Amino acid sequence: MPLTVVEYFAGIGLFRMGLETAGWQVVYANDWSAARAQMYRGFFGEDYQVKDIFSVGAEDIPQATLATCSFPCIDLSLAGKGEGINGKYSGAFWGFYDILKKQGEKAPPIVLLENVTGWLYSNDGQDFYATAKSLNELGYVCDVFMLNARSFVPQSRPRLFMAGVKSVADIADCPYFTSRSKRLMPPRLKTLLLENDDIQWARLDIPEPPPYKNEGFSDYIVEKLAQEDPRWWSEEKVDKHLAMMPPSHLEMVKRMARQKKIGFRTFFRRRRAEGQRAEVRSDDIAGCLRTAVGGSGKQFLVAAGNASIRMRTLTAREYARLQGVPDTFSIVASTERQSLSAFGDAVCVPVVSWLATEILRPLAERMHAAPQ
Repeated sequence: MPLTVVEYFAGIGLFRMGLETAGWQVVYANDWSAARAQMYRGFFGEDYQVKDIFSVGAEDIPQATLATCSFPCIDLSLAGKGEGINGKYSGAFWGFYDILKKQGEKAPPIVLLENVTGWLYSNDGQDFYATAKSLNELGYVCDVFMLNARSFVPQSRPRLFMAGVKSVADIADCPYFTSRSKRLMPPRLKTLLLENDDIQWARLDIPEPPPYKNEGFSDYIVEKLAQEDPRWWSEEKVDKHLAMMPPSHLEMVKRMARQKKIGFRTFFRRRRAEGQRAEVRSDDIAGCLRTAVGGSGKQFLVAAGNASIRMRTLTAREYARLQGVPDTFSIVASTERQSLSAFGDAVCVPVVSWLATEILRPLAERMHAAPQ
């Protein structure tokens, strides 16, 4: 069976980047954003179809083995307004569903959906149920699991994956799912699987992912910018953010400043009941990258040591590295904000590579070997 892919909600192409490392070939890609297509072109030297998914003609899409669907997360996440799978943004999933339905027997035998873990909580789990049920209606049985990019890069980024398969998948029973580790199957996911026993769940062989990383941000991610680089904040802005830190966080940064070696930590600005806070991670990994919208969207860096404390926003290249993008790939964007938002909204490349190698390729090979 050819390892061919149609890629919906392609973004800047990080799904493609991960799949290609395992031998998969993208034969069609689509998204609505011309700005994201610009960055995609910078990576791959070619565009995709810039078009709203509800306007895409099913007859124009080539046949493929796999369809990927990293549909918008806004209405499923904490940043949204709880509109869920029928919301203005996340409701784009139904455009994907309509295409598969119109394709009928020509639809890919494997589909892979990806989204934030808020999918499990949106509308008290009803959005998660509706998604799985809709794939069942199209003839797919589903397996679902969580992966955290922290198994591959120094970034905490849990994401939910739902694989739908049209053949060669065993139907799973509840004890099978409850035997999985918490890293693959967190308690909330197990609860929803047990509650929705009218869904046809598939029993796929999902191996245990690599152990979580606890370090690596300082050594492999941080760009070494010169002291005079204008991206470093002014002393006044640094002092303002030090004053925003909770006491324990401030003490940690001051302790770093007393060291001879420069240390690096990431932080977010958070809106708390007592006001805005600058909250610093205590470990050598980054928090989850997000779209750079609003005051809490960007992720920041504190560099402390040799009796000095400096701060700045993480760079686009640092965002790219945290998503597993090699430095050999050009970042072509109109603004730095565009780059940060695009990388914050993307998938982590080595996560996709692992999925493609450990799950998707063996599944395609099993389909090829199955009696017709």
